Amino acid sequence: MSILLGEKEYFKGVGKIQFEGQESDNPLAFRFYDENRVIAGKTMKEHFKFAIAYWHSFCGSGLDPFGGPTHHYEWDKSSDVIQRAKDKADAAFEFITKIGAPYYCFHDLDVVDQDNDAVVYKKRVETMTDVLKAKQDASGVKLLWGTANLFSHERYMNGASTNPDFNVLAHAGAQLKGAIDATIALGGEGYVFWGGREGYMSLLNTNMKREREHFAQMLHTCVEYARRNGFKGKFFIEPKPSEPSKHQYDFDSATVIGFLREFGLMEHFGINLEVNHATLAGHTFAHECQVAADAGMLASLDANRGDAQNGWDTDQFPVDVYEWTEAMLILLGAGGLAGGGINFDAKRRRNSTDMEDLFYAHIGGMDTIARALIIADKITQHGEYHRLKAGRYASFDSGKGAEFEAGKLKLEDLFAIASEVQPVQISGRQEYLENLIGRFI
Repeated sequence: MSILLGEKEYFKGVGKIQFEGQESDNPLAFRFYDENRVIAGKTMKEHFKFAIAYWHSFCGSGLDPFGGPTHHYEWDKSSDVIQRAKDKADAAFEFITKIGAPYYCFHDLDVVDQDNDAVVYKKRVETMTDVLKAKQDASGVKLLWGTANLFSHERYMNGASTNPDFNVLAHAGAQLKGAIDATIALGGEGYVFWGGREGYMSLLNTNMKREREHFAQMLHTCVEYARRNGFKGKFFIEPKPSEPSKHQYDFDSATVIGFLREFGLMEHFGINLEVNHATLAGHTFAHECQVAADAGMLASLDANRGDAQNGWDTDQFPVDVYEWTEAMLILLGAGGLAGGGINFDAKRRRNSTDMEDLFYAHIGGMDTIARALIIADKITQHGEYHRLKAGRYASFDSGKGAEFEAGKLKLEDLFAIASEVQPVQISGRQEYLENLIGRFI
């Protein structure tokens, strides 16, 4: 077998997934995602930079708090740590190339099992970095971003960079170094920080000010190391409000932007947004996209969804075309993603146990997002949506409104204007705009 497929074929009976168009009845084909179709000056492949998430796709077991694993993998059977990791890499690149995604992304622990000895684990990561590099060279698949899992090991029960024990923080630093080294060696276009346990369970035992300062110092330390060692890509922070921590310091887009500004990190970072995290923060996905876009930091996206009946991070594959159409309108308005792409931080359901289910899930997600981009572009070209939205603020485009925006009016001036005019009630036309988007869908 080739370096690409390894010793065996894991996804037998599935060939390269092709675009067949909207009329196709083939469940293993794309209906909307045509990677070569040009929308707003870029191909879909360039717009999305779809990346397969190593963790859920090739490590997820279907485990939940009430039952054991239901997903059992042929590539997970060897008793040898490195051989098992190599088998997983074979399966991963077979899937990635068959689904036709140009990128992948990973946590360090996804690629190879962790070891308590930092030196041993460093060697494991370096070995697998060489394996992944050979896979990339053989397939043309690229690394969108890497990251370190600083939340699963028991030592991180009180956080990693924000842990009250410096020795734990040092282990986090060692792990970050290894993940950054791997990302650089693999030509990763970005590096993500997700503070899975960078937060608190109780303020009774937490010095929040000190923990936030330690978090910022670790980010500065990582940026300095990566730049000194040749990393040219973008750093991302992925907001999440809670779970597993009660309160996380990267709560939402606005919180992250404020944090980066406070600690002088804005120039190095963009935001990697996740749909389900927006939901947990009490926001819509569109809200989080707009906040990031307004700050020039809409950089990368985790594509998934939550469940309205479950108050946790269910990480289901995206199917809501309306939700993604709203997001694509914002993305097009921002000129695209600033340095990142779209990865599927999503997992098959516990009872979806056929290997083909992994293909169905990704095909559906990629088609949902592609369809949303097509619709958003049609809405943009039609023009009415943007005209109506801009028209609500027409009073600021000239006259006294424009002078206010320019900072030329004093509070006394506003009083004088108010004493002479009365505002006329103007409808927000929300239902009309909702129907307008629905019409294009």
